[in-house]
Amino acid sequence: MDQAGSTPGAAQSRPFLKLFTAPAVLTAAVFVVSMLAILQYSVRAHIPGSLNVGGFTLANFTSMLHPLYAWVFIDTVWLCLMTAVLSLIFGYPLAYALVRSKSLFIKSFILIVTVTPLFLGEVVRTYSWIVVLGNNGFINSLLRGAGIIEQPIQLLFTITGVTIALVHVTLPVVVVMLAAAIAHIDPDYEKAAESLGAGPVRVFLTVTLPLSGPGIVAGLTTAFAWTFSAFATPQLVGGGKVNMVSNLVYQLGFANFNFPFAAALCVAGLALTYVSIAAMRITLRPLEKVGVH
Repeated sequence: MDQAGSTPGAAQSRPFLKLFTAPAVLTAAVFVVSMLAILQYSVRAHIPGSLNVGGFTLANFTSMLHPLYAWVFIDTVWLCLMTAVLSLIFGYPLAYALVRSKSLFIKSFILIVTVTPLFLGEVVRTYSWIVVLGNNGFINSLLRGAGIIEQPIQLLFTITGVTIALVHVTLPVVVVMLAAAIAHIDPDYEKAAESLGAGPVRVFLTVTLPLSGPGIVAGLTTAFAWTFSAFATPQLVGGGKVNMVSNLVYQLGFANFNFPFAAALCVAGLALTYVSIAAMRITLRPLEKVGVH
């Protein structure tokens, strides 16, 4: 049958294609229009005391070179990087046990404990960490009760506390991605290494870990990008002492009504996210190639 004759059959085999793709197209269109609106605001002048904007200007972007705003970007990247790395360190053993454990109870327990944070509201989850990290919270009370410390450790309103709370948010996604990568590793590779005299540690370091490279890269980049847009966690756990780009956008946009500068921060933050993720992908590309092979 020629190409012209096969077209009606192909259309009949997918009668709901347009219906199913319509929501995706509509969502993409709304996203594009929203981004264009933010971009338009970012190059407009701010009129103090008014919600209206002025004419074209690039002053919003040049103002970001001020140390006050530059350090917020640096702190944001640093927090995102720490969160991604810690999520990988704590998530890999959980993902490995989730895939390789022969006990159904252990698998179910790890899956439930790991995925539960995804079903909690962000505000509820953040307030829970405020209770845990406070001076009279669970951690300090436990350490003081055990006689390890006499004075409470300052965890709340610090970078350490914010990082802990952010890892709790990104850990489920990283575990799922790592588990998918580990599950796709052919056990015959590990058996072949064992037959050649490699011990369990060497098999893991030379076979399992490199072959799970795609999952490691996906987990790191996803955790980094997800953390970059965090708002409630640094706002509440950080208590105004730990600022990220999203918190700065809120302060300028809704507290000072400087929407043009807030829009410029959004554009700069989005661009920095893409640049950072691209740099991470280039750096981790050798590991990803090893995993593919």
